This record gives sequence, C-alpha cells and structure tokens, in this order.
Amino acid sequence: MTSLAVLSLHTSPLVQPGIGDSGGMNVYVRELAGSLARAGVDTSVFVRRWHEDLPEVVEPEPGFRVVHIDAGPVDLAKEDLHEVVAPFTDAVRRYLDRSSPSSVPAPTAIHANYWLSGVAGHELKHDLGLPLVCTFHTLARVKAVSGDAEPPRRVEAEARVIGCADRLLASCEAEADQLVELYGADRDRIELVAPGVDHAFFSPGDRAGARFALGLGPEPMLLFVGRIQPLKQLNVAVAALSALGRSDATLVVVGGPSGPDGHEELARVHARIADLGLTGRVRFVPPQPHHVLSSWYRAADVVVVPSRSESFGLVALEAAACGTPVVAAAVGGLTTIVDDGRSGILVDGDDPLEWAACIDRIVGDPALATSMSVAAVQRARDFTWSTAAGRLRRLYADLAQREPVSC
Repeated sequence: MTSLAVLSLHTSPLVQPGIGDSGGMNVYVRELAGSLARAGVDTSVFVRRWHEDLPEVVEPEPGFRVVHIDAGPVDLAKEDLHEVVAPFTDAVRRYLDRSSPSSVPAPTAIHANYWLSGVAGHELKHDLGLPLVCTFHTLARVKAVSGDAEPPRRVEAEARVIGCADRLLASCEAEADQLVELYGADRDRIELVAPGVDHAFFSPGDRAGARFALGLGPEPMLLFVGRIQPLKQLNVAVAALSALGRSDATLVVVGGPSGPDGHEELARVHARIADLGLTGRVRFVPPQPHHVLSSWYRAADVVVVPSRSESFGLVALEAAACGTPVVAAAVGGLTTIVDDGRSGILVDGDDPLEWAACIDRIVGDPALATSMSVAAVQRARDFTWSTAAGRLRRLYADLAQREPVSC
C-alpha cells in the first residue's frame, strides 16, 4: 500500500481556517489527506507543534493522522519560521527512522506544502531516497509582480526546490505557466491537479432560510470571506459597496486579521469605512468553522474576491458550489473557477467603479443572477477532492517505481 508523508510545517489541517495564518492551505491539506486515506493511501501529515497541550499524534479518520513535531516556540511568528526549518526536518527524519510500534508506516513519497515545507522535503528526499512532490500554494515571484515583496531567501529556496522536485503540482494552467516563466521549471515535471470542494457541505440552498438563520435582512448582501491582509484587498470590496449606489446594500466580512500587517490593514479598512460613510453597512464576523461557511455563501447575493493574486481560490469555488455568483479579480486560479459572464464576472484591476458596475449587473438583474447561480453549481461539480486524490494516488505509485530526480 502507498504510504505518504505530507509536510505542512507552518499550518495544521486541525486549525480552523481564517484564524491567524490559517486559510485555504489548511482546507487543502485536510481535505486532500482525508480523501487520500479513503482512496487507500496511508497519510501522515507532519506539522509544527502550535500548542503545548497537543498530543503527539491525532487521527482525524482511519489512515489519516496528524503528527505534531517540536520545532521552536509554539507561538513563533510566521515570518520567523524559516529559523526552525532545520530542526523540523531533523525531527521528522528521526520520527520516520524510529522502529517503535508508534511509528508511522515507512513512506513511499513525500508531499510538501508551501516553500518552508519544500525546503524540508528537499533535504528529506535526499536523506531518505524518496520522490518529492511539492504544492507551493503561493510563489514569491508571483507575489512580487503584484507588489507583495518576499525575502530573497524565499525566492532562492523556491528556485532550488523547483529544480529538484520530482513533481510540481499546479492547480491550473496559469500556475503552471508561472512556474515555467518565473522559475524555469521543467514543464514535464508539472502535474495539473485542481483542488476540490466538499459538495456534501457546499451545495445550493434556500437564501431566505440562510439569512433568517444568520440574522440577516432582505437587503442586497455582498460577502467577503478570507483573511484580512493587504493581499486580499478587502478595501476594494468596501470601496465597491460605496460606489454601488444602493443605500440598502450591505457587505459582510467573514474572517480576521492575518500576518504582520493584518491588524494595520484592518484599521485602514475601518478608517475607509468611516470616510465613505459606510458605518453600519459593513458587518464583521469572526472566522467561522469551515462547514458553517456554506450558510454565509447561500445567504449572499454576490461573493466578492478582489485578491491581488490567488494560486487557486477556494472561496470562489465554495461559493460557486453553493450557487452564489462570484465577482473576482482576473488573476491566477480565479480565471479557472469563474466562467466569465456565465457563472460570475472577472474584473481586471481594482477600480471601485468597475467592481461596483459588475456587482450591480448581478444584483440588479434577478434573471441573470439565477442563470449565473445555475452555471456556478454546474462549474463547481467539475472539482472534487476524490478526483484529486485519485490522480495523486496514481502519481505517488508511479514515482515510487522510478529513481528520484537528482540535483
């Protein structure tokens, strides 16, 4: 049986998305690991211990376990995590080398998530002679293009890992192109595997019932779901609400500040709300358990995703699965999820007037909103975690039969 060691150094699949630095990657690791286990791939996810009281091993479901690795203080900031990559790597190596009954099965492949885990995976690949699969989720050179500079050490580390990984997972063609054009990746070693959505939770429902359950009124409602940080551009959603010209429309924000600039960004957003006279029309809701988000999606008229960059965009996919049209930035994976003009609308740039006009096309035309809702559900059906897990199961088995790429 295929056994997999998943590295997720900086965030745990057990942490609720939207808290601190947790987000779409938490959902990705949790849902994919569970689906792999159900597909017959014994999956151990190695994460850095983030609380003193955590047990060494937690098993969310049969064949899927989370192993907590001691590496630095539990409250270490994300921007300092590069300092504990070496001890994390050493501890994972020791864990995999143990012969005690509590050891996980010997892995036949390593799957690293994010650049920090990629660095650890690169070293373990050579130490253990195992193939390395990497999902980067975000890339430093892509963020730099959109104005979000990352430290040079990250760029150098990504380039080194990309040059040696046996397979690079891209969620869409746009991400594959970025790997090739910005990092010189070998396209033959890029595998297109789109993330999925849990259709048991994220499915169409009654909007009026969802609003009643959440204590919302009948007025037009825009929804922003995600971490509050400059990259996500909540300020664009706020400015679009102002430019919409509908005094009864509201914006609901589900999420909390994230990263070193998160609290400053939240303060800037609140100041912007006051300056635009929107006090009382923007409601902030703390991060919600992942399965509860479906009610918020169903309650919304439009979900707004104005991010400067998105490797995929799980929020847009979850909203589509619930039958809610999405107005999103025309970047990255969002261009794959949103069928422009049919299931939602893609917007170039961050001009509030253009965003407002696109939102108003949907809110002001019930027939168009209904047709987009139907098309969004149909589009979302193409994305399932079981499909992703099935493709990866075959990939891991194939790589296990080959010599790992040398570098």
